[in-house]
Amino acid sequence: MNQDEYFSVHAGLTINVEPLPPGAGIPEMLAFQQEIPPLFRIASECSSLDEGLEHSLSQLNKEEFKALANYLTAQNNKINLLLSFVLAQQDDAELRFITHTFGASQLSYFSPVALSEGDHVRLKLFLDNPAAAVYAYAEVTQCLPQQNGSHEITLRYVCLMEDDRDLLIRAALYFQQKILRQRAQQRSDNKS
Repeated sequence: MNQDEYFSVHAGLTINVEPLPPGAGIPEMLAFQQEIPPLFRIASECSSLDEGLEHSLSQLNKEEFKALANYLTAQNNKINLLLSFVLAQQDDAELRFITHTFGASQLSYFSPVALSEGDHVRLKLFLDNPAAAVYAYAEVTQCLPQQNGSHEITLRYVCLMEDDRDLLIRAALYFQQKILRQRAQQRSDNKS
């Protein structure tokens, strides 16, 4: 699938953006994999396990299994809360921004500081649902000045693990479903 084929959603994720020094290159894939902080790898693996658990639980639809499914879901939610708390410790306030849009191929955010097209950055994305964090490198593809003096910066991922791309797809789908549920609720409320 071409990177341009992934859709983006308007949603605010906490991100850390660290511009690389001029001339600094993007690491090769092996070096990138070794550079990923262990906590980010653990979060990705836990999220993959969550997906498997959700599929397994969906197979349990008989009455006698509902209590087990509810218990396992509660335990999973507790672990996700703890994981989210631990991942939040990796958030650097000096590098923190909130996304304007994000997807599995790119994101955009507003910054008081302009970046040049072609610049590279190191990224950390903190996801709430699924509870995970993504470590990546990206390239500035656009930097548009805004009327308020800030800049809308668009980044395209250039070094990203496929499992993490899957996490971003799931997170974007979660936000899309949330928007659709809100619209359905509004339509329902307007009919009443």
